[in-house]
Amino acid sequence: MKKTLSVEFITSAARPSDFPQPDLPEVAAVGRSNVGKSSLLNRLTGAKRMAFVSKTPGRTQLVNFFRIGAEMALVDLPGYGFAKVPASVRRHWEELVTGYLFERETLRLALLLVDIRREPMESDIQVRDLLVHNGVAHAVVATKADKLSKSRVRQQRAKLDRIYGAEGKVPLITFSAVTNEGRNELWKVIERHIRRAPKK
Repeated sequence: MKKTLSVEFITSAARPSDFPQPDLPEVAAVGRSNVGKSSLLNRLTGAKRMAFVSKTPGRTQLVNFFRIGAEMALVDLPGYGFAKVPASVRRHWEELVTGYLFERETLRLALLLVDIRREPMESDIQVRDLLVHNGVAHAVVATKADKLSKSRVRQQRAKLDRIYGAEGKVPLITFSAVTNEGRNELWKVIERHIRRAPKK
């Protein structure tokens, strides 16, 4: 995979009716508000400002669509968890995210991002369970691997693999937006899925 890819912003959607016409295989990133989702998307594509990186969790309140080259689109879903927002706004985010994940016919793969430094949280497990229950192909990406020693990364990876990996059936990738760790491995998983036929 090339270091830098052609990235074109398509649109931001506040409701499912705003989603663009489905014409390319899509890969969506979902995770807690402070998990490093924007940093991952920027590093994955090589674009410096593809996704806005904020120090304030919960800034991404829309579903953002990006065309990547001529073969696929990346979708940045609103974060969940720590955002200090009214309950009504949080419910809207959840409806928007689940509406995309479970109804979008061009979705090939969901990337569930978790912070490798943290113990699995209830909301992460709930999202994982929703993906499994609805038959959404997914991979788990353990972000911020540069924040731990290599031995600690191995320990945490083994723990997360037991919880999320479904006995090796679900890819689990350790990733760092700082060191580039996991980028090539993640692209291999993405490329394998975008070539698959859509789910009937």
